[in-house]
Amino acid sequence: MRGTEKIIAHIQADAKAQADAIIEAAAGQCAKIKAEYEAKAAAAYEEAHRALAAEGEQRLDGAHRMNEMEAKKAALAMKQKQVGEAFDRALKAIPQLPEGEYGDFLVKLAKGAVVSGDEEVILNSHDRELLGERVVASVNSEMGTHLTLSENSRDFAGGLILKRGNIEVNATLELLMELARRELSPEVARILFG
Repeated sequence: MRGTEKIIAHIQADAKAQADAIIEAAAGQCAKIKAEYEAKAAAAYEEAHRALAAEGEQRLDGAHRMNEMEAKKAALAMKQKQVGEAFDRALKAIPQLPEGEYGDFLVKLAKGAVVSGDEEVILNSHDRELLGERVVASVNSEMGTHLTLSENSRDFAGGLILKRGNIEVNATLELLMELARRELSPEVARILFG
């Protein structure tokens, strides 16, 4: 039996050595596979990190550009509002000029608006009562026209309308200010905001 035990022990030792070699080879293979996958995972992580960082940068840059654009829009809107307020103040200030200056202004408007020389002059009720006859008499005297003061008045801030039949020449402050606003807004903005 002794010889049999030696053979069994030898077979067991060979089997253990082969098993250890297989385990060691498998462990080496596992370590190699693990290292490969860790490298792939690290590369994938780096790529994902770069991609997310780039996306974050793009979003941040886009948000920054959007904020700049919104700030510019807000600044432009504020400037446009202030330019509009400047024209609105001018619209209110012109009729508040001293009576003589405002009357001369109306005469100048009427002289510039005369087409046939026999129109009727339409003013707002305040200007009609205060300056109507003077304006008509001045224009007729200076230009040799035959303007008449309309018995009717209209609701506008100032200025006048010359009417002959169905044709009207609008020289109201509202229209003049709107025309001036279109033409002079850039200049007013330059003066206000330098």
